[in-house]
Amino acid sequence: MPDRFVQTPPSLDNQYDTDRVLTSYVRRVLPESVLDAVEPELRDLGALSGGALYRLQQSDLGAEPTLTRWGPWGRRVDQIEVTDVWKRAAEVAARYGVVAAGYDDAHGAWNRVHQFALAYLFIPSTDMYGCPLAMTDGAAFTLLQSGNAALMDAAVPHLTSRDPDTAWTSGQWMTELAGGSDVGRSLTVARREGDTWRLYGRKWFTSAITANMALALARPENNPDGGKGLALFYVPIRDGGGLRDGIHVNRLKDKLGTRKLPTAELRLDGAAAKLVSDEPAHGTRHIAPMLNITRTWNAVTASAFMRRAIALARDYATKREAFGTALLNHPLHQETLADLEATAEGAFHLSMRLAELLGRQQAGTSRDAEDALFRLLTPIAKLTTAKQAVAATSEMMEAFGGAGYVEDTGLPMLHRDAQVLPIWEGTTNVLALDTLRAVKKIGSPAPLREEVQRCVDALEDNRLRRAAQPATEAVEAATTWLAETMDTPSALQAGARRVALTLGRALELLLTARHAQWCLTHDQDERSRFAAERLAERPLNRIGSLPREGTRRLAGVSSADGPKGSDEASPAGDGSAAATSSAPSRPS
Repeated sequence: MPDRFVQTPPSLDNQYDTDRVLTSYVRRVLPESVLDAVEPELRDLGALSGGALYRLQQSDLGAEPTLTRWGPWGRRVDQIEVTDVWKRAAEVAARYGVVAAGYDDAHGAWNRVHQFALAYLFIPSTDMYGCPLAMTDGAAFTLLQSGNAALMDAAVPHLTSRDPDTAWTSGQWMTELAGGSDVGRSLTVARREGDTWRLYGRKWFTSAITANMALALARPENNPDGGKGLALFYVPIRDGGGLRDGIHVNRLKDKLGTRKLPTAELRLDGAAAKLVSDEPAHGTRHIAPMLNITRTWNAVTASAFMRRAIALARDYATKREAFGTALLNHPLHQETLADLEATAEGAFHLSMRLAELLGRQQAGTSRDAEDALFRLLTPIAKLTTAKQAVAATSEMMEAFGGAGYVEDTGLPMLHRDAQVLPIWEGTTNVLALDTLRAVKKIGSPAPLREEVQRCVDALEDNRLRRAAQPATEAVEAATTWLAETMDTPSALQAGARRVALTLGRALELLLTARHAQWCLTHDQDERSRFAAERLAERPLNRIGSLPREGTRRLAGVSSADGPKGSDEASPAGDGSAAATSSAPSRPS
């Protein structure tokens, strides 16, 4: 006889086969030969993500990494023990090529779609192990872009290995107490001692300190202040089983979320390092390629978290009864879940559009306009999807009632982990300003308008055309405001966030509508059209009454013309994407 006092918990099936949006997307964008080659791997990882990995994650909820600072005989060891999930995740990530797939020769421009589809399936069941993978991917890409043959030969084969015994992960050491978003204030010093550079200073947030190497910013002695005086260094972290000389872990951070991720505060006391570039300067410019990669990972992670939240909430809605019937049968609960699904679908298409553009750029098949679009979309997609993930995981917790608020269900962890996504890789405000820099560097928002037209031209269904109209109007309002305000720095900065969110949400709707047309034509499936129509019902245009001259005074706050000084001292100097986040930064 069943116990009426026991609630059946939510469960997961194959996370590839049960994801309508992902499976239809890869069928739409991938050539048939590529799809045939990669789909078995996606299906296998989907089964693992919804099966053994998810069960391990649920059984390991209370575990956290530990730091042993001293050995039994007085020697400082700074030994970090990670959780069982992280140990398993390291093996799975290597074998499935969650980083390596982005560098395979087999699928050319489609490598990144394959890779980020794998990451999308992998991330939610592995307790933020996507963080070291993002930094590893970014480090491999940066080293390849640097042209430093010695470092490329020494590190890239390990960073892109499919063999767990030889695969490396990388860290990124930028964030310091004095300089978070304002990376030009970093104080770590690099000294040339003989033939070796050595680093001295304190890195405030260094996530995944268990990595094998890191890319770090430091200021060579006698270099000028600001971002131009920083240089980018390669730092080997481990020597055998322990940390190399000159690297000391002061503590592991006690964080709101991402608690399975060993985030350390480091003291560098002569840590050996090598210059990545030929010049001991302009480090923010040289690290820009890494940030484009890690921001793409951030957007995909946000989409993956939303997908996981919905998968759990939908399954629970079939098992939880209220007022005489399952939750799923209540129209209001259906409405709530449908809204979440529309949000998640829009975020998915925006983040995977980044993957498409990155893959084409990396394969050398992209047009100049597509390269410009990637530069524009990277900060927009990151900030938009990150904000949405926080709201969506909060709504998901509420869908479970009191159980959603209890730690041993595993649901609060998903929400807390999502909360870091608007902070890592640049806060919302930092990335909004980076969007403005991108428009200024490119010269106009024309690539955005071209992307809008590409989506609109694909629409044949009248309902989808009507749904797309608010998005086209919102993009036009945002780009017009930008053109009219570009010469008024204070007004431009004040409106940056609203402009970026307007563009992000409008593009999510347009990309969803474009996908919906394909689904109607090829599968006679209306569900993506319903999602697009829901997105169209929401307020997209956040420009409203933004001022075009000066800024409005807020209660108790006086306005200013924004940051002064050189462009490189700002979060993304050099006109690059090199903006670090306020602490805690993942790639620190």
